[in-house]
Amino acid sequence: MIRLNFEKCGGLVPAVVQDFATGEVLMLAFMNEEAWRETLKTGIATYWSRTRKQLWIKGKTSGHVQYIKEIRIDCDDDTVLLKVKQVGGAACHMGYRSCFFKKVQGDSVQVVEKKVFDPKEVYK
Repeated sequence: MIRLNFEKCGGLVPAVVQDFATGEVLMLAFMNEEAWRETLKTGIATYWSRTRKQLWIKGKTSGHVQYIKEIRIDCDDDTVLLKVKQVGGAACHMGYRSCFFKKVQGDSVQVVEKKVFDPKEVYK
């Protein structure tokens, strides 16, 4: 089993998620050991939801699954980079392709992307 250092962040490691084809950063999530094992076993991105305190299989509710194409581990073994095929066109639960849809412009923040889906329709 590939070992990560889950001790530094209280049992979690950050997971940077990137589109395999374009290199676009889609989101940042966290994994505990169980999420890490499930991701390796299934090839589908699985995270630890800090809000719900449970495993979160990306796309289980929305259908916007992330299929793992490549995994990289940083030099300290405490952060992973997941390169994924993003199904459904959106990674963000707010309906945007990327969770990074806001841009700082001077003293304000502007939404610079268009929604791919309506969250009210997907998360009924």
